[in-house]
Amino acid sequence: MEGRKMSRSKNVKRLVVVPILGTALALTQLSGSAFAAGAKFDLAGFAKAFNTAGYDQVADGLNRADIPPLTLADGSTFRLSKKISDKIKAGKAFNYVESIQSNGIALFSPQYMIGYKASCNIAKKFGPINCKEVAPNPAGPTQQVAQIQALLNTGQIDCLSIEPTDSNSLTDITNAAMKKGIPVFTVGVSTNGNEFTNWTQIPDKEGLFAAKTLLAWMKKTGTELTVFSATGGDTTQYWAQNRMAGFEKGIKAAIPNAVFINSASSNQLNVSYDPATTYDAYKALLAGQPKLQFILSVDIGAEHATRAVHDAGLDGKVFTMGWNVSKGQLDGIEAGTQVAALDQGWAQQSAFGAAACMAYLHTGRVAPNTQHLIPISKSNLDAARVAFNKLTGANN
Repeated sequence: MEGRKMSRSKNVKRLVVVPILGTALALTQLSGSAFAAGAKFDLAGFAKAFNTAGYDQVADGLNRADIPPLTLADGSTFRLSKKISDKIKAGKAFNYVESIQSNGIALFSPQYMIGYKASCNIAKKFGPINCKEVAPNPAGPTQQVAQIQALLNTGQIDCLSIEPTDSNSLTDITNAAMKKGIPVFTVGVSTNGNEFTNWTQIPDKEGLFAAKTLLAWMKKTGTELTVFSATGGDTTQYWAQNRMAGFEKGIKAAIPNAVFINSASSNQLNVSYDPATTYDAYKALLAGQPKLQFILSVDIGAEHATRAVHDAGLDGKVFTMGWNVSKGQLDGIEAGTQVAALDQGWAQQSAFGAAACMAYLHTGRVAPNTQHLIPISKSNLDAARVAFNKLTGANN
């Protein structure tokens, strides 16, 4: 994908669209203020700038003084804090905070930081905003909750985006912030909270999508597979279990005699997130299961499965698939062992919060969950590699 220029208004010099692993995150350059105190929020222009579905559902924003109460998932009513409302009406910057589970996770953390920085830069062109990211290192829900609570206690959050450690551990802090009249959005992990929007993929549908992707590849290449292993770095997670279950359901619907050596319901294989440990786990799996033909990693482990397949001399006999994007996964696709990498758009997820907060506080509109997986295979490998290199600053 190449950058393209678009006209938005007389205040916009140009709009440059930068590809991020199959999506486009737009960076604007403005010659003047696009949002003055007392003016209406330019929702249409904002939607184009973020290139995000959902913001263009209305042509004009509401008056900033008229953000209505909203009914939440549990039936309670959300009313924006008067302190925050007054700040917005006065044209003052609001405090946006993004909380992620850790700033020290390979691949994940750097891509989240890229999305966070880019989205705050865009948001600042449409209204005053102070951005802050917090993340514990090492990861841990207790530490993540403590960081958010400290900021809430000192009045430093006007709008919050959370990438939770898991589906439940951030629920209480999410609901507590909402009760204070502070808008909360969550990204990346399915949750049970009361937030406005949980912007992420749906795990069981992701698994079905992975099965559909593999079945299409099998038909196209004439490859017959009947023995599978569904694995993950942390198989206790809701999203991991449902990705595995959805994949198994999709495969067995098309291949009734399919055998799953490892699955969500039987003999779960937890390979960890550590590269060396993951590689050893897949190496042992291949040695102990000579009939195995396909390995699914529901997170970042596919490149290590691919390497284990190659080192065992099983290229062309055992195939892999995984989530997210790395150089190792792209190389595995090029070599023909990895069928596809399913990009869940980490930079997209991190970019959502600033956009959602700016849009809600200035229009009263709640952006819906519109995220979807982006499959990377041999057909779009070259473009994906270029985009990945631009995203990470790599040169490979």
